[in-house]
Amino acid sequence: QVQFVESGGGLVQPGGSLRLSCAASTSIFSIYAMVWYRRAPGMQRELVATITSGGKTNYADSVKGRFTISRDNAKNTVYLQMNSLKPEDTAVYYCNVDLNGRPGFDSWGQGTQVTVSS
Repeated sequence: QVQFVESGGGLVQPGGSLRLSCAASTSIFSIYAMVWYRRAPGMQRELVATITSGGKTNYADSVKGRFTISRDNAKNTVYLQMNSLKPEDTAVYYCNVDLNGRPGFDSWGQGTQVTVSS
């Protein structure tokens, strides 16, 4: 199983920015497509962004133009730069390996809480 450790969340005002990080415990990180999900209170898990091993990215319509996913294979880390944050972005954010739109592992990290509020 791969372990994931998310960090970088916090409380931010609407319009603000945060950068999330997710470190994965695998020596073959570079071959995996990676994904960020989020879960808001009382809501189902939502796919936010994906990045392939080659760096191709895809985003949910709700975050297009505001969020950017990237990766550093040397650090086994995937990032999520979040700009122009809105209250509806409030959620716990998780990363995982992406298997054609499904999470690759059951070993979820603790997530990182993002709260957007004035």
